[in-house]
Amino acid sequence: MIFIKNKSEIEKMRAAGKLAARLLDYISSYVQPGVSTLQLNDLSEEFTKKHGAKSAPLGYKGFPKSICTSVNQVVCHGIPKATEILKEGDIVNIDVTPLLNGYHGDSSRTFIVGGKTSPEVEALVQDTEKAMYIGIEQVKPGNRVHDIANAIDDFLTPKGYGIVRDLMGHGIGRGFHEDPQIPHFRQNRKLAKLEPGMIFTVEPMVNLGTWRVNFSKEDHWTVTTIDGKWSAQFEHTVLVTEKGYEILTVSD
Repeated sequence: MIFIKNKSEIEKMRAAGKLAARLLDYISSYVQPGVSTLQLNDLSEEFTKKHGAKSAPLGYKGFPKSICTSVNQVVCHGIPKATEILKEGDIVNIDVTPLLNGYHGDSSRTFIVGGKTSPEVEALVQDTEKAMYIGIEQVKPGNRVHDIANAIDDFLTPKGYGIVRDLMGHGIGRGFHEDPQIPHFRQNRKLAKLEPGMIFTVEPMVNLGTWRVNFSKEDHWTVTTIDGKWSAQFEHTVLVTEKGYEILTVSD
């Protein structure tokens, strides 16, 4: 069931989204060589509490930490660890979801540790972010979910990337994950029509190699590329407006 948000709910989603963006702004300055992903987690938890919110991932279906930190070949749902030390040239996706006044703000960014990496990986990061915005540009009343997916696919597939198919964007509000699902790869079927008041995430996960992934049988969370090649992701929470869209996960 797709929930259409009213004005009051939209205002609360704006506040939660703004907090998610401010959290990523804050944590970005700590993404440096020598820092552990657990340190990033603890800084995020402290910031979230300080601003009157809770970290929605903590305890969600047993997830043990406050944020997801996905390094290099980890596609998503990486668990922060004291032993995982960032190195120059690594990439790390940080996915945050503060829960503020009963509503979720969900956003992620991929950072290049130390500011430099290989040209191939740098292009991956840039193209993944661009693909997210290309998908968001399709958000308007009357369009359908598959318009988002197909626009992203049309940009990424000719470049040789693998677009992850097993994990998708999702509706969001009071629930962490609501309908509809938002795929990021080509759809040959008609999906849900976009209507004002719908709120969902657009969050392509893009691999340098195949789209296929492994789900950890050890921690039951970590998703990695099946071929060991690196992966990037960006995510925004988006509102369908009367004439187009509004990105809710912005800090200003």
